[in-house]
Amino acid sequence: MLTEKGITYEDAGVSLRTAADVVERLRGALESTHSAAVAGGIGGFAALYALDDGTLLAASTDSVGSKLMLARRAGRLRWAGEDLAAHCINDVLTTGARPLFLLDYVAAATIDVEQVAELVEGAAAVCRRAGCALVGGETAELPGIYRDEEIDFAGTCVGIVERAGLVDGSRVEAGDVVVGLPSSGLHANGFTLVRRLLGDDDVDPDLLLPPTRLYLDAVERLREQTDVRALAHVTGGGILGNLSRVLPAGLAAEIDWDAWERPPVYGWLAERGVDENELRRVFNCGIGMCAVVPAAARPGTQGIGRIVQA
Repeated sequence: MLTEKGITYEDAGVSLRTAADVVERLRGALESTHSAAVAGGIGGFAALYALDDGTLLAASTDSVGSKLMLARRAGRLRWAGEDLAAHCINDVLTTGARPLFLLDYVAAATIDVEQVAELVEGAAAVCRRAGCALVGGETAELPGIYRDEEIDFAGTCVGIVERAGLVDGSRVEAGDVVVGLPSSGLHANGFTLVRRLLGDDDVDPDLLLPPTRLYLDAVERLREQTDVRALAHVTGGGILGNLSRVLPAGLAAEIDWDAWERPPVYGWLAERGVDENELRRVFNCGIGMCAVVPAAARPGTQGIGRIVQA
């Protein structure tokens, strides 16, 4: 039974609907620049660009967002650096691509060299695990734009995939199984709401700030076991919102929300007034990556739902 409406992400100042409206508003401007080399549409986890008939580049840009504010308070900026690299690499993975390199962008009113070092060293640790080169980026001091003491960290990952190995959701059909790969916690989404709930209380980093899980090895193992037809990185918008981005028209996902155990942080959110509908709409609820596989080839991994006719 879902609870009555409680505090929402929009109450904290963030509208997921506005984010979707921005994409639609800018669609014409983006599409006006496209050549025949641009593969796929707008709104995927990673953009695709053809190098030749058989090879595509996959690229994604994102940031750590306001999780950085809590990471700085808790002395866990290295973890936030891990968040950035893992998040961007995970987005590229959804196409079946292998990550090649990462660029980062650090900005603040006044640059603190130690803070920047913590962020970049955290990102570099994940890049080493992923075989992804951290090739550089940009550091900017922007007083008057950023608040004193706060810092921003964003990045772009570029990967490569052979067209024959592309994962794009086009082969998904009703009856396929949704496999869930566990998250480490909240990852890097929903922290404007988390900060509102936390207020000036002490930050429990082990509860709130574990870095985003890198899914490279897990996805590779899954693809060795079975035919992975779609991959969705569960970020802002929750499981259903992100699965919808990779499913063909006319199909939807049915999720068994009791099929896995959630990390303790979701109990913390519920205790502070975030209802079940909002947890599902905003957060990953303990599943950080979803794969869609044929029912007949279901591997021994966590099945959390199925694909049905919409």
